Amino acid sequence: MKEKHSGGLRILLTGRDGQVGRELSRTLSKLGEVTATGRDELDLTSDYAIGDMVHEVRPQLIVNAAAYTAVDKAESEPDFAHRINAEGVATLASAAKSVGAAVIHYSTDYVFDGSKETPYVETDRPHPLSVYGKSKLDGEKALAAAGIPYLILRTSWVYGGEGKNFLLTILRLAMERHELHVVNDQIGAPTWSRDLAKATASIAEKWHHDKFATAKSGVYHIAAAGKTSWFGFAEEAIRLRSASAAAQGEKFARLVPIPSSDYPTPAERPKNSQLDCAKLAREFDCSLPEWKTSLAAVMRALK
Repeated sequence: MKEKHSGGLRILLTGRDGQVGRELSRTLSKLGEVTATGRDELDLTSDYAIGDMVHEVRPQLIVNAAAYTAVDKAESEPDFAHRINAEGVATLASAAKSVGAAVIHYSTDYVFDGSKETPYVETDRPHPLSVYGKSKLDGEKALAAAGIPYLILRTSWVYGGEGKNFLLTILRLAMERHELHVVNDQIGAPTWSRDLAKATASIAEKWHHDKFATAKSGVYHIAAAGKTSWFGFAEEAIRLRSASAAAQGEKFARLVPIPSSDYPTPAERPKNSQLDCAKLAREFDCSLPEWKTSLAAVMRALK
């Protein structure tokens, strides 16, 4: 079902039911009329469906929050991941060009191999380790080649208080088990979906004010400030949970830090997922809060 909010800027939002999409449905509504679509309304594997939707809505801006995100599963179904993350983006960009729309699209730290010692900047050469990362990089390339105004927002370690994500999984397992082994040699910045959605709305508003200037087009990194490991993220989440009034008397698993080699997965992850977000701050005066600050806000809202 399409959700519409009255106003000036016409926006087509894809991926309405995802972590970021749910938040975007709220934050983008302040900018104008939003047609928010989920899988039931828009099949991103169908060129016809994409074209029909774009020509029906005739948006000024498309915010593409839809993606194939099953990182490990992608290793066994690469064609499907590529169909959504690369070919689907190319079709969406082509349809956007036909109606004169600009596009904001999300990408990932997984386009890098994680071998760099310092945070990645936008001009660093991508080298994905996984099918998922390769499909997202191919989507970036397709959008950049479409000849339209576009922003690619690369982010990392997205989580929230709803849906399926690392935070909610860890909190559940911490109640079910006596001991949890968590990887401690992958470094990044856990990014709250709500922070990402609020920032996207701010960026979209400023870009619209500049009439979607093509001079602003390009890749931007957007992630929470600070850094931690998956172990550090889990440790802080459980610390906050155990200190809350709602969790008094509850017992939580003991956390044990382990190297990635002790937790093999079908898809290889980058060891360093840090993203340098200075370009976004410079061009759009936009930055996200420190990861611990946002995590505390999410934890306060959890029942």
